[in-house]
Amino acid sequence: MVSCITDCIEKPIRVCFESVGKFVGLHPWWFVTLPLAVSAGLGGGFYFLNDLKSNDIVEQFTPKNGRAKVERRFFQETFPQIDSQFSIIRLNSDGVFASLIFSCQTNILSAAALEEIIRIDGEVRRITSARDAQQFVFSDICATVNGTCNSNVMLDVLDYNASNITYPVYCHSEFNCIHMGNIIGKVEVDHNGVVRSAKAMRLFYYLQDSNNTLEDAWLQDFIDLLSNVTTSKTEVSYFTSMSRQQEFEKSTQSVTELFAITYFLAISFSIISCLRFDNVRNKAWVASLGVFATAQAVLSSFGLLLLIKVPFVITVASSPFLILGIGIDDMFIMISSWQRTNIQDTVPKRMADTYREAAVSITITTLTDVLAFYLSYGNPFGSVRSFCLYAGTAVLFCYFYNITFFGACLALNGRREGANRHWLTCMKVPEEVPPGRSKVYTLCCVGGSYDHNTGTEEEHPMTLFFRKYYGPFLTTVWSKALVILIYLTYIAVSVYGCLQLKEGIDLRNLALDKSYIIQYYEAEKTYFDYYGPNVMLAINGTFPYWEENKRHQLESCFVQFQELDFVKNLSTSWLHSFEKYAEEHSHNISSEGQFKRHLYEFLDHQPMLKQDVNITNNNIAASRLFLQTIVQNSNERSILNSLRKTAESCPCPLLVYHPAFIYHDQYTVIGHITLQTVTVATLVMLLISLVLIPNPLCALWVAFAIASVILGVTGFMALLNVSLDSISMINLVISIGFSVDFSAHISYTFVSSTKPDVNERVVEAMTHLGYPILQGALSTIVGVVVLSASSSYIFRTFFTIVFLVITFGLLHGIAFIPVFLTFFGFCHKLWQH
Repeated sequence: MVSCITDCIEKPIRVCFESVGKFVGLHPWWFVTLPLAVSAGLGGGFYFLNDLKSNDIVEQFTPKNGRAKVERRFFQETFPQIDSQFSIIRLNSDGVFASLIFSCQTNILSAAALEEIIRIDGEVRRITSARDAQQFVFSDICATVNGTCNSNVMLDVLDYNASNITYPVYCHSEFNCIHMGNIIGKVEVDHNGVVRSAKAMRLFYYLQDSNNTLEDAWLQDFIDLLSNVTTSKTEVSYFTSMSRQQEFEKSTQSVTELFAITYFLAISFSIISCLRFDNVRNKAWVASLGVFATAQAVLSSFGLLLLIKVPFVITVASSPFLILGIGIDDMFIMISSWQRTNIQDTVPKRMADTYREAAVSITITTLTDVLAFYLSYGNPFGSVRSFCLYAGTAVLFCYFYNITFFGACLALNGRREGANRHWLTCMKVPEEVPPGRSKVYTLCCVGGSYDHNTGTEEEHPMTLFFRKYYGPFLTTVWSKALVILIYLTYIAVSVYGCLQLKEGIDLRNLALDKSYIIQYYEAEKTYFDYYGPNVMLAINGTFPYWEENKRHQLESCFVQFQELDFVKNLSTSWLHSFEKYAEEHSHNISSEGQFKRHLYEFLDHQPMLKQDVNITNNNIAASRLFLQTIVQNSNERSILNSLRKTAESCPCPLLVYHPAFIYHDQYTVIGHITLQTVTVATLVMLLISLVLIPNPLCALWVAFAIASVILGVTGFMALLNVSLDSISMINLVISIGFSVDFSAHISYTFVSSTKPDVNERVVEAMTHLGYPILQGALSTIVGVVVLSASSSYIFRTFFTIVFLVITFGLLHGIAFIPVFLTFFGFCHKLWQH
């Protein structure tokens, strides 16, 4: 059978690393001091950390240059907000506001409940804030309508007496109707549509968007007041326009205290897993320094990027936990290779053998991890770009410090072992027990034993387990059948899970679990889950409104919108109101001159509607209407796509927009962006594997492992109620790297084996790498396990998906891939003679 020889690249790399290993072994102190100096210098970049924190939710967690952001610019420029004529539905952004939701199980419009609402409303309006020796109250900074504060509709309508309120629309006058759907919730009405009772009421306090310092001060005082308010008849939930951002930024603080715990656990795990009862061969210090090397990598990479002014997003805070696992994984591979060298050789010779054996393997995994991250830098989500840049750079530094600093520590430790010195006291100890000595002396003061047949260190118990028990067990016919059955079950469950996958980030997940805004979101979902936002519908560009056939054409477009399941009606339309006005006053509006003359007369008496018509140089440059939506039984993605699709199908130039669309844009791109990112990264991983693994057919198994692990992670992620969003997208990128790590180690060792039988090659691969891979997997889980206790959804999700990635990657590395490799006898390496 003809096999492709692809070691023309791999072989020179091995020779090169062999020389590097020998040089490190000859001059270890150079490679200890230089990395320490580099990490200390680059660590100075942390001075700029606070200045470079970039946690703006809109900027980082919504698509860069998303369609809604472009549309927002159009509406801001075309329909600027008039300060003296404030209107909630005409806001082009979320606005600056505070909000209260009062709820009760009986009737929120009862006298007792209203009394409590009025009391708290009075306390809010009397909040006295101070900034820069200036004192002010709500009325000094409130958004105004005709010189008075924009009022809370319900309190004005009720006038403190609940009667004759119609729902869902209440009209003050012919041209001043208010939609009540987002003001009172869970409403019961009589046959005339008059409200009989309601379970919830929402109040808004909008501020001028002019002086951020004063507004922020008042909003903070509002939060302080409501956090201490007491009620007996109602439950109160509160929220402000700065709450989401403010609570989101607390997530970083919640995880920083976990770093120390993580590194303690990592060092403890590394020491325990490398612990030998031999007082000379013990690798306790080496394991500790391996963890220290990963800390250096984080310090150096983060410091470097901060020095060159790369923004630091909250998602980056989870990467040190990940880097810790990657670094320790490489450390275990190098220690395993060192233990297979001949202890009778000199330290430089042993280092050369260690690097020749391990360096290509960790180079493959480093390249795949780094490229998986860097290839994702073109992602439209800022949070993903920032994470991938920081994490990819940290992996590079981790590789650099493993080759230099950790290698030097391994060489120095080798010198100690060569002199048969105690791992703790560095005093020389005998290899064998002197006559007459106690067992205590044997445990404390004897060491340096090795296998005299092979000249290598005595086999670790776990290595023995993989060689003598697990490897042979895995290659039996019944074991292979069981593995295939487990794999098919895994694929079936994963595919089912993928079909249940939801897309988009829930904004409440950006806050800590115990945040006050969670209660507000829950109240909003419970009591105001039927009516959606008032969506702006703009006629963009000049349009001959005075031509009756054109107006009919436009009207047919409006009808198309109203026929959508989630559109209730045209809630506010300057054109319909003007047509009615013209009809009542018998005005002829069939010519351009008459239309404009009567329109000016009409708008002069309707200052609110005047904001909906942009007249430039005596031409109607654009105008807008409003669509009242309902969200029950609909999702944001379908609503957004249907509205845009309907607008595009109309012959008139129409645009739809609402500030919430900024967040909803993620639904339109997250799916194909994730697929594109994963596909490109997988192809690049395949290319690297083809170049560096000495058999192209076996390299294909690496690509297979990537696809298989990603499928599993995505499916089980959905079954665990984790949606596909910018946060979980990061973890799918991680899946690519880790699935390569495990499968590449095993595939590389398998095809490099000189054993004639495929089962023997699997046993050899398990003997060499079974325990290091298991160590690497467990170390990564140890690195992130503390995140499972985080009060932040972001970090808990990170743990959940990394746990899935490691679990499935480990299964592929020590079960699925080895078994599948045995089915293809041609997956072996042909060495040139």
